[in-house]
Amino acid sequence: MPRNLDVTALRSFIAVADAGGVTRASGFLNLTQSAVSMQIKRLEESLDVVLLDRTARKVALTPTGELLLGYARRILALNDEAFQRLTTDVHEGEIVLGVPHDIVYPAIPLVLQRFAREYPKMKVTLLSSYTTALRDKFDRGECDVILTTEPNSETGSETLAELPLVWFGATDGVAWKSRPLKLAFEPVCGFRKMALTALDAAGIPWVMAVESDSTRTIEATVSADLAVNAILAGSEPPNVEPVQHGGTLPDLGWMKVNLYVGRTSSSPTVDALAELIRRVYAGGRFRSAATALLDAAE
Repeated sequence: MPRNLDVTALRSFIAVADAGGVTRASGFLNLTQSAVSMQIKRLEESLDVVLLDRTARKVALTPTGELLLGYARRILALNDEAFQRLTTDVHEGEIVLGVPHDIVYPAIPLVLQRFAREYPKMKVTLLSSYTTALRDKFDRGECDVILTTEPNSETGSETLAELPLVWFGATDGVAWKSRPLKLAFEPVCGFRKMALTALDAAGIPWVMAVESDSTRTIEATVSADLAVNAILAGSEPPNVEPVQHGGTLPDLGWMKVNLYVGRTSSSPTVDALAELIRRVYAGGRFRSAATALLDAAE
């Protein structure tokens, strides 16, 4: 007798695989961590297989999980296409979404993936730049929706989260111990001034070891253990980790992630995209100083 796969459980499984952990996936799905874990467990029990390697530092797929992932994507794609075609009007057009490069991951790829499934004929142009530049473009009507990283909640914005700014270095790196402290920043990075001010106030000598307009250059330098950088907790690139400095480096404070939605460009699809972004950050589950370390223990 044929057996059916649970589409809801498959959706949670894909979210965990894409987000790299149950904590991140739960924020995107707007479910509790325990609910997501239970769905994955039921899926494993229904197939009598193990899909996730829970012994690793971060959640990883087993070979069986990797095999199922391909099928799961195809099943959900067909499910969502059929639902879209049969139940909703076709929306066509373009939305410009502006996001600072340092908070693109892990939230925005998940948002874009879900939005593309629900509105396949809508084009979303992702513009990655600095907060000040994005604010200017938004004020000129060149962006429909933007996210920003700012110290305060600004007029016309909706604060989605408040996240700590953290020192990051290479995995198991030692660059943070050097004096003068070697830094890698982009010239117009908004976090640069905060880091330098904190170091000067603490009396810690520093040198700008690498200064580049390229985000990838900065990421490569830090991951190579040649310097350290300041990043919002939870939005770090691969191969870096929070510096466990034990208080030898100064605290950098907190930043707000603010959402701006254009009033003149408001439409059902713009509102839908904004709502997906809100869901990622809903309930503060997206990232915080505590949850930044939870995925490693899952």
